[in-house]
Amino acid sequence: MGGMNKVILIGRLGRDPEDRVLPNGTPVANFSLATNHFRTTNGTRQQYTDWHRIVTFGRTAEQCRQYLRKGRLVCVEGSLRTRTWEKPPGERHYTTEVLAARVAFLDRQGEPAAEQEYGSDDEDGCEDAS
Repeated sequence: MGGMNKVILIGRLGRDPEDRVLPNGTPVANFSLATNHFRTTNGTRQQYTDWHRIVTFGRTAEQCRQYLRKGRLVCVEGSLRTRTWEKPPGERHYTTEVLAARVAFLDRQGEPAAEQEYGSDDEDGCEDAS
């Protein structure tokens, strides 16, 4: 079997989505997602939070920008990507982010958990974000 790069996260937005448009006109939305996990150490249960950078493209980006706000509960399905760049010359930086193929809205403001799902309608939109 070949490799697999698949991520499924359920968590809450840490900030409102930021939006931009690529030179080819493709909409992009970025947001941070907090996921919690618990660990018991010496009889004490502690909560830990991990933060994830999420990137969406196309119609998914437009829907996220329009409907998501800080604190909303979402399920993100996608793949991991690590980017590198130099700034200033010789100083290498890295970031790992989730390229979201699908985002499901798990709650609505003022209503019990309801699910809305938006998937990417342009399969190759991620290639333009490098």
